[in-house]
Amino acid sequence: MFVHVLLNTPLTREFTYDVPEGIQAEIGMRCIVPFGNREVTAYIVGVASHMHDTSFEIKPIKRLIDKQPIFSSDLVRLAYWMSKFYLCSPGEALSTMIPGGRRDAGIPPFVLADDFSQIEDADLSNEQKQAIDLITNGQSSLHYLYGITGSGKSEVFLRVTQHVIDQKKQVIYLVPEITLTHQLAGQVLNRFKGRVAILHSGLTPSQRLAEWRKIKNGEVDLAIGARSAVFAPFDRLGMIIIDEEHENSYKAGNTPRYHARQVAQYRVSIHGALLLMGSATPSLEAWQMMVEGQVMRHDLSTRVAGGVLPSVSIVNMQAEQRTLSHKLLGMMDEVLSRKKQVILFLNRRGFSYFFHCKYCGFEMTCPHCSVALTFHKELNKMVCHYCGHRQQPISVCPECSSVDVGYSGFGIEMVEQEVRSSFPYASIARLDTDIAHEKGIMASVLDDFKQGKIDILLGTQMVAKGLNFPLVELVGIVNADSSLNLPDFRAQERAFSLIVQVSGRAGRFNNKGKVLVQTFRSDNPAVAFATSGQHQQFYDQELAARKAARFPPFSRLINFTVRSASKEKARIEIEKIAQIALTAISHLEQTHAIVSELPEIVGYAPCPLEKIAGNWRQHLVLRGNHVSNLLRVAGWIHSHYKAPSRVYLEVDVDPLQML
Repeated sequence: MFVHVLLNTPLTREFTYDVPEGIQAEIGMRCIVPFGNREVTAYIVGVASHMHDTSFEIKPIKRLIDKQPIFSSDLVRLAYWMSKFYLCSPGEALSTMIPGGRRDAGIPPFVLADDFSQIEDADLSNEQKQAIDLITNGQSSLHYLYGITGSGKSEVFLRVTQHVIDQKKQVIYLVPEITLTHQLAGQVLNRFKGRVAILHSGLTPSQRLAEWRKIKNGEVDLAIGARSAVFAPFDRLGMIIIDEEHENSYKAGNTPRYHARQVAQYRVSIHGALLLMGSATPSLEAWQMMVEGQVMRHDLSTRVAGGVLPSVSIVNMQAEQRTLSHKLLGMMDEVLSRKKQVILFLNRRGFSYFFHCKYCGFEMTCPHCSVALTFHKELNKMVCHYCGHRQQPISVCPECSSVDVGYSGFGIEMVEQEVRSSFPYASIARLDTDIAHEKGIMASVLDDFKQGKIDILLGTQMVAKGLNFPLVELVGIVNADSSLNLPDFRAQERAFSLIVQVSGRAGRFNNKGKVLVQTFRSDNPAVAFATSGQHQQFYDQELAARKAARFPPFSRLINFTVRSASKEKARIEIEKIAQIALTAISHLEQTHAIVSELPEIVGYAPCPLEKIAGNWRQHLVLRGNHVSNLLRVAGWIHSHYKAPSRVYLEVDVDPLQML
């Protein structure tokens, strides 16, 4: 007996191994095989009783990892599709899907939400009822819930989920990050009576494997999780839900660089299932699909808990001399005096992020990356947020020996210091990735805040989405401009989305919610439209700008990034790739009469962040109107370019950022 296997390597071919007697190998199992001078994990995708060509040595597998299959032919088919679309090997794609655990381990029980129960039919809004009816009884398979924050999207998701499960089908429910996975799991475990599996990065590989097996064995109807849960091995998949569809975290940062929305679209197409997305700030790609009628849009325009959208005001910080404006401090004092809560949002970690000499202009940058170091006061260290490099702060300029040195800009630690000095009697907590990596801290802080034990919560991006706190009446956005300064065509979209989403945390249960936005650029379209509630106008003008510049969603992009410890070698290699791309486009031109359908090279140059973790980076961007032609050229490059030693090529199809 022989098995054909895929390996988690860039090699695209299947490999064949002999199965010793006494081992019952099946498709869908993992095994350990000899490969070169090492032993590696392999995925069995085929079984044969004999081989036609046995002139070469066929090595035996060492042992099986699994006692029963953990993946099906559907996932193998998906792996081959991802291989072609994201320009990786099928083995790399399959490895991304499957938990790496070797044994099952149970996950700790979730605390059931004590304030969550199913809403009675009579309490549903007319918009919710109409959306549920059209999704469950309509002809379209692609749907979008476009609803303001607090409009009851989750209840619609869960009602439609119940309908699909009643049809003996299964559901995948995606949320953008682990915080919301925990919150959602606590809400629905009692609603679906133990038929729920949890998949997220906070679980150990063995815990993920245990949940995976429950899904594979048909023990659950609903799988909840972040991005990778889109691969949950349901055989009777009836629907995939993508909550907060606009979030960048649905895009993988490592090979294969898949987007959960695209994988979900493929999966529902082969299963004949529904795809239900939702957000208060849809991505421009999703918005354009709604405009073109590819996706059916359902509007939810009122808050179901009785709250109204908060009033929003802007402070131009040009005239302010401090981190928190006088107006924001006054509003915080007024809200706290009524025993209500405040959220302050700043999407920047650390204390300050720019150290410089005021005499000669020296800037303290990371020795391994082309970025400034950020001062973390709690650590008393200068830290690089890209490679993790740390070093002591300095008091004398190493260039000119001047002692006239200092920090500019501010991070969330500096904001916390100012808040503590301004409100010494308030209970204050900070939530960012520096704190949240400590086990249990995130859940503890959010639970204390929900119970009113914390008066002021300071947070970075993780407090911007999906969280529901009844006592919050004021949200302060400390610096609305932080994402506008990035050299990225999506900067406006991100800034708009963040302002709207953070604002949505206020006044969800009453009419007293207030939002104050601090900005140096009050006339910027993203800031102006987000704070004035002119969402349609923002999408109209941003789509017009994208169309004029031929950027997505009016074109497709593929980003090739070469990295090397040698700056010159990186430059030489990107020029080689450019020549291969021109050859591929020329070949395609000979078979296509329509010139406008041919991909083009937008340009090749150093990346905006030219050096990260000691590697110099150059990139080339391909653009095209037709993804099939774009993938032909990209595939040609991928197969004809062989990176020399210590040079690495990264391929990103439909990149969300190109820094």
